[in-house]
Amino acid sequence: MKKLFAEFLGTFWLVFGGCGSAIFAAAFPELGIGFLGVALAFGLTVLTMAFAVGHISGGHFNPAVSIGLWVGGKFDAKNVLGYVIAQIIGAIAAASVLYLIVSGKSGFDGVGGFAANGYDELSPSGFTMMSALIVEVVLTAFFLIVILGSTNFRVPKGFAPIAIGLALTLIHLISIPITNTSVNPARSLSQAIFAEGAYFSQVWLFCVAPILGAVIGGVIHKTLFEKE
Repeated sequence: MKKLFAEFLGTFWLVFGGCGSAIFAAAFPELGIGFLGVALAFGLTVLTMAFAVGHISGGHFNPAVSIGLWVGGKFDAKNVLGYVIAQIIGAIAAASVLYLIVSGKSGFDGVGGFAANGYDELSPSGFTMMSALIVEVVLTAFFLIVILGSTNFRVPKGFAPIAIGLALTLIHLISIPITNTSVNPARSLSQAIFAEGAYFSQVWLFCVAPILGAVIGGVIHKTLFEKE
């Protein structure tokens, strides 16, 4: 239960901090943090919670990561479902709190896109479904390679959260204009539940593509890099 609660908290913080920065601060009048600030916010959520609770649960905070680590031989299959459920609940809880905050704004008339992920007309820059699929698969695969590589026993201990957090920052810098960046099914599902428009009808891609990418990353690391 400690591990599951740690995953709940970590995923809550990722969604609350990352999506919250996109909702409240990205385009704030005159002082908006922009894409760079949002990308950094997502990276900082993972970095801080990996240090805070990573020693308890491993610091996955992402169903695709849990599945990728299982494929890579670094996580027991019996624990995958519990972690995924805890992560999804944490993400939805965070999105619920964000919704309560947004709805309390003077003159509130809807949440709009709510930092949800999308393609075609719901892509921030109008990228197609194929573009979204490719970028989410590729970026999640590399994310898993970074995670597995930086936590390998041959790597100096204690630096993995920094590498992982910076990798997630880079991922967002690349793909915010394309899909609003997912690489995390829990993050995508939680925002799509509350977003206005057709975001929920597109959330399937942001569940399938990150998991596929994570599997590819796990296989690459296990087959090519795990053994000397």
